[in-house]
Order: sequence, then structure tokens, then C-alpha cells
Amino acid sequence: MDRELLASTLADAGEPAYRARQVWEWLARGAGGYAQMTNLPAVLRERLAERVPLSTLALEREQRALDGTVKALLRTDAGKPVETVMMRYRDGRSSICLSSQSGCPLTCGFCATGQMRFAGNLTADQILDQALHFRRRWELDHAVFMGMGEPMLNLDAVLAACERLPELGIANRRTAISTVGWIPGIERLAAEGPPVRLALSLHAPEDTLRSELMPVNQRYPLADVLDACRSYVERRRRRVFVEYVMLAGLNDRYEQALALARLLSPRDAFTVNLIPFNPTGSAYAGSSRDAIAAFRAALESRGVRVTVRLTRGRDIDAACGQLAGTM
Repeated sequence: MDRELLASTLADAGEPAYRARQVWEWLARGAGGYAQMTNLPAVLRERLAERVPLSTLALEREQRALDGTVKALLRTDAGKPVETVMMRYRDGRSSICLSSQSGCPLTCGFCATGQMRFAGNLTADQILDQALHFRRRWELDHAVFMGMGEPMLNLDAVLAACERLPELGIANRRTAISTVGWIPGIERLAAEGPPVRLALSLHAPEDTLRSELMPVNQRYPLADVLDACRSYVERRRRRVFVEYVMLAGLNDRYEQALALARLLSPRDAFTVNLIPFNPTGSAYAGSSRDAIAAFRAALESRGVRVTVRLTRGRDIDAACGQLAGTM
């Protein structure tokens, strides 16, 4: 919801400021319309329904994957595409993958979002409306800023949204912000805002290959990025999740696992999350299961904590790296 429009509409109607809080509380609980907001006068509900849309985003289409993952293609008033993904797990978790931008300006070659046209930052309300879209049907308890865009390039809006997510049921400790290694944002996240988790998209253990995969590395090289992450760990007392997409014959060799292990010191500061590559129309191919298992074993033998990401929504292009604003 456009909260500025809500506030001005309430003021024009001579309503007290606490009405805005009442409306938000209903939205955070999953209300799907003003008619449900029974502690607001009926005349006010009608006025708001006429003048303040329930969401800043319009649903264009939804798709459901075989594993139950749901992807929504939404559009802003200006027509900018925004994709968001809802993932529900057998253990009861409900996690939403949020976009912070429409498209992404950083052009990582293996990522579908990086290949689409960048259309700009989203507002805090537009970020929250992605979560509210699914909150109307399901409880939410986890959020990851791993959808479209680089969150650190829109950190004001991202942090403002993070301040509100606990009211939807998503605690700060269950919210993760992923970055390609934008150091000013990492430094700021270490110093201010709610105590959310940090995830680093790393994808290569040395600068030459990482710059090939992620041009941002030419601006912020590995050593500097990891130093910024260590400072975050020291100040926030939280581990950093290192995301590493597995690309066949490119970054999945045994010696590269050992090089990655050497980089991640101290060991208790990082957890590596190996990501099976999802098709994006690029020239890259994913590592085999055996290659991923061997890479994991090599890291674990050097004392690195490792997980392998459970792929969700691949059949509807909703998995990691596949969001492209089209369906």
C-alpha cells in the first residue's frame, strides 16, 4: 500500500493519525480488502476503497510449480515488472523471495535478471506489497532478498521494508539480504538497521574468474569484499552465508574448493551454500551431482560449514537466478 497516499487521504477526511496504524495492522494480518477492517467506520472504509488501492503492485500472472512454489509477476503503476516467489517447505517453513529492483544493473552473466533491462529501484511499499500479496493466503516466517536486483543499491528502501517485516511474522533473524559484494552497502548493514542476515554471492575463489562471471568484482575485488564481511561478522555477531553457484568445468574443481576454503578464514564466520545452476538461457551448464558432492566434501575436509541449496520452482523459472520479468 502507498502509505503516503493513505496518510494524506486520512488527513483530508479529518481522521486521526492512528487510523493509518489500524489499516496497516489489518494488512499485516492478511486482510484482502477494506470491508474486513471492522474497527474503521463504514464510511471511511468506502472512502479508502475508492481512493487508496490495497497494493502498489498489480498482479499480472501467477504460476505454480510441481513442488508447490508460487511465482507472481507483478507490475508497478509505471508498468515495471516485478517477480516474487513463495516457497513452502515440508517442515512448515514459508519463505518469500523478495525483489528490490525491477531488473538489475550489475549484469552477472549466469543470472537471467542481469540480462534483462534494468527499470529502477522499488519503494519500500512496493517491496512490502510483494510479501503482502502472499500474506493474504499464507502465514510467512522467512524472507530473502534474493529476487530481482542488488539490494545494496536500494538499501534505504530495503531496510525500511525490513523494519516492517516482523509485523508480518518474519523476524529479523529469519531475513537475509544477498549482495554481489557491494562494499558500501555491507558496511552500512554492519552499522545500522535491523539485525538481519547477510549473504554474499561469491561464485569463484579468485579475482580473474569472478570478474568474468560478475563484472562488479573489478570494482570491489574479493579480498576487500571478504574483509567487509568479516567486519559485519564482528559487529553483528552473525555468520555470513556464502552463495556459490556450481558451474560445470568452470568453478567446480577440487583445487578451486581448496582455494575457497583458504579464503574463508576464520571458519566460524562463514557458511557456504552451494547452489545447483538453474538454466537461464546463458552458455553456462550446471555441475553434476557428483561434482557438487565432491566439492562439498573438499570444503568440509578443511573445516568449512557447507550446505547445498534445495532447488525450488525450476519448472516455472522461479529458482535462483531465473527471474526475468516474463512468464
